[in-house]
Amino acid sequence: MIALEALIGYFALLAVCFLILFCVVLYATTKPYPKVWRHKDENYFYNFHTGEREMFPSLSDDWSVHLSIIVPAYNEEERLLPMLDECIQYLERRKRFGFTYEIIVVSDGSTDGTVTAAQNYSRKYDTVRVLSLVKNRGKGGAIRLGLQSARGSVLLFADADGATKFSDIEKLEASLQQILGCDYTKEPEKVASSDAVVCGSRAHLEKEETAKRSIFRIFLMHGFHFLVWLLCVRGIRDTQCGFKLLTRKTARTLFNALHVEQWAFDVEMLYIAQTLRLPITEIAVTWTEIDGSKVVPIWSWLQMGRDLGLIWLKYRIGAWKIAKVKSD
Repeated sequence: MIALEALIGYFALLAVCFLILFCVVLYATTKPYPKVWRHKDENYFYNFHTGEREMFPSLSDDWSVHLSIIVPAYNEEERLLPMLDECIQYLERRKRFGFTYEIIVVSDGSTDGTVTAAQNYSRKYDTVRVLSLVKNRGKGGAIRLGLQSARGSVLLFADADGATKFSDIEKLEASLQQILGCDYTKEPEKVASSDAVVCGSRAHLEKEETAKRSIFRIFLMHGFHFLVWLLCVRGIRDTQCGFKLLTRKTARTLFNALHVEQWAFDVEMLYIAQTLRLPITEIAVTWTEIDGSKVVPIWSWLQMGRDLGLIWLKYRIGAWKIAKVKSD
């Protein structure tokens, strides 16, 4: 019995020593602030209306349109078209009343006809720009570069599959107005320099979706939600909905600090926002599952679980730090 207790104590001590060594190595080999690589060709878009390549603006510049929509797209040649049709039809109606917008489609190293499909829209609409990444970065990396190329007072990122009804942006806008006490279409400068994050949410559909899924997928889903709650973000039931609205100042703060570029980037984004005590709301949106998801059930969940652990650990030991952004 004594020998067993001694053996358990030995292994416990060994585990603690290994953990300490792992943290020391992790701290020593981790860069505290993200270094965002951008190929020189990714600084430009082709303007079909002038016939010239033009440089994208910077998120550090002043706003010049009311709303920027960032659409990350990896091999989305087919699903992108109906999404853009719905989005543009809705926004063009609002344009009649002095509303200004832009859409930035970010092709994340696509190997199909995604870039060509998006450019067909930019030929017709001068509000559409195409950012073609030379290699795949991951959804978070694509959204970051899209946001950093945007002109909006407020910025929305929306999935290319069109799973969320685009007109539900009005629900997010109403929440933003409630947080800030002003309308970004009337006081864009004030809103651009304020802080807020509004998250679209599918949490209200969870019971309905659970009935359609296998026990294994339900287990993975709840396991992921538990890890998010335990390690990173509390108070947000659906961190992964790809329909989020941010002010210009908040987008600059969060995406200058963001390290994770894969599926779990939303979690780190919200972790940073909660750490900085930025206002965050969660609003139910209409959502329909669209065939063709890029999420691979087992591998993507494992990858996200790994990233959640690293987000918690690296911030906890100080290996990752939140970059300070100069006030407007």
